[in-house]
Amino acid sequence: MMRVRGRLTWGRRARALTVLLAGVLLPAVALVPGTASAGAAGTPVCEVRDNRLREISGMVATDDGYVVINDGADDEARRRIFFLDQRCAVRRTVSFPSRPRDTEDLAIGRDGTVWVADIGDNDRSRSTVGVWRLAPGAEQPVLHRMTYPDRPHDAEALLLDASGRPLIITKGGSGTVFLYAPTTALRADAATPLTALGQVTLPTTTTSNPFSFLGRGVVTGAAAAPDGRRVALRSYADAFEYDVPDGDVVRALTTGTARITPLPDEPQGESITYSRDGRSLLTVSESAGQPASRPTILRYPATATTATATPPTESVGPVSPTAVRPAAGEVGAAGGRTWPLVAGAGTLVLLLGLAGVLRRRHTARQ
Repeated sequence: MMRVRGRLTWGRRARALTVLLAGVLLPAVALVPGTASAGAAGTPVCEVRDNRLREISGMVATDDGYVVINDGADDEARRRIFFLDQRCAVRRTVSFPSRPRDTEDLAIGRDGTVWVADIGDNDRSRSTVGVWRLAPGAEQPVLHRMTYPDRPHDAEALLLDASGRPLIITKGGSGTVFLYAPTTALRADAATPLTALGQVTLPTTTTSNPFSFLGRGVVTGAAAAPDGRRVALRSYADAFEYDVPDGDVVRALTTGTARITPLPDEPQGESITYSRDGRSLLTVSESAGQPASRPTILRYPATATTATATPPTESVGPVSPTAVRPAAGEVGAAGGRTWPLVAGAGTLVLLLGLAGVLRRRHTARQ
């Protein structure tokens, strides 16, 4: 989660800018403009009126509504798994048996198991991350801890592969993000090692969003189509859909070509899911600190598939890690991208100066 709350006032813009810059402070971090620069606003589906749901960070669609979570909220009443009906009204909640750290995304298995990704780590200081599994009919979710093989990562996106194995997608910062998965079956009584599976370079766009080019280079959520033949990653600005013709989600993300759906000017978009019929992408933003605004689920048409789709397989072979080059802070040159040194450095200097000015103005007004 990006620690931004409510309307982007001068003070909030300064804090948001500082957090984003912390993830991209390298010489020459400047995203090259791409093709998706504008798009129609999403169509409202329903408004979430429950005051406990002001910091929604993950969502999945179900046959009779939605499941949502907040990020790692301090308020105990918000640290729950919320089940909503089709009008976005809360119909039941499930509590965590112990306090989660930073819940950031949701996924749902073919059997209806809800997976909660407790993987946020703004400070990159956690020794373990986790996923909570809530089986159909269960009263409480079960926590499974995992450890990265290299260093702590901040992550906000979770997918399940064809076998039901969780895939963690790091948040990144420069347009390059990394994939991790457990090396063995998850256990509730021990931390499972993760392995690196490869990296994804996001397409570059110029889609308008509250965080400018910085908001286009991070992954804040992920989703899989109900039939498993497409997956989507989202940033604060866009959704990127990938075909999964053979059930291999990792290969689709690391070698496939994304189709872009602009999600323009969402206040703080961290959630995405497919509708149950797979025809739409649904999103929702945080709305904390905005008394006149409540989270609203928005609908966007999903892009047409271009691959020859076949049903996903039920099992996969042993994990074969793809080499991931070291990247301090998960930033740097991304694939074949050109990173203009002078322009990037100049932009960062200007933005850092602006952040300082905005902070001083905000402090002076308090």
